[in-house]
Amino acid sequence: MLKKDQKVYWCIVENSALHLQDKTLPYATAEALNLPTEHAIYIGQLEGTPCYWLNAIDIDFELEMTPLRDLLSEPEALFLMASRAVQYGHMASSQRFCAQCGGRNHLNHNQIAMQCGECRTLHYPRIFPCIIVAIRKDDQILLAQHARHTSGMHTVIAGFVEVGETLEQCVAREVKEETGIEVTNIRYFGSQPWAFPSSMMVAFLADYASGEIKVDKTELSSAAWFTKEALPPVAPEGTIARALIEHTLANPS
Repeated sequence: MLKKDQKVYWCIVENSALHLQDKTLPYATAEALNLPTEHAIYIGQLEGTPCYWLNAIDIDFELEMTPLRDLLSEPEALFLMASRAVQYGHMASSQRFCAQCGGRNHLNHNQIAMQCGECRTLHYPRIFPCIIVAIRKDDQILLAQHARHTSGMHTVIAGFVEVGETLEQCVAREVKEETGIEVTNIRYFGSQPWAFPSSMMVAFLADYASGEIKVDKTELSSAAWFTKEALPPVAPEGTIARALIEHTLANPS
């Protein structure tokens, strides 16, 4: 049980936003912040210090909240811990009823899962696997603009994994469906939890094989090949999309 006078980091969550102090998680005792320890749940260590998750709904006063996206430019450990808390918060708000029997779920503090009060089934956070891929053609990279990106931002191709599909098959399918081209030499690059609201981005590199760009207008506004000397606005720093773009342009074939 967390003590009122124990200094810890706090992930106070409301939807996809958190309460910050000086652009980082509050580091203080529950007593100093007037926070209820009975609702606080330990979720890991940040810089060797315990970190506790607390939903803003469990606090009887309002706090200023900052969108999780604003932490993309901060140290990775901070972004990942904040993402973890946001995903737990999403679990608590979206899994209030048991998918097996329809009973009312309650938060199991030991398992950090929602548990049905009727059949006792545990429901852990749902994580949705997505692929994201940078495609290289000589010294060019394929970048696309999504209809939702009204700022003109371009990024690499991404999409959700379907049942019965390998990650590599998903890469080839998504690229073909959205741009009409074929890829080869698909290889793993890295991953990033993406708590918007609860995805896991699995990143790949691939090489152009064949075909002409034919954009699926239901998914993309446009797509084209770009060199590093003539890039449009791209995904922000801190995203794995940006890491893919920078790596591809720094390592032309």
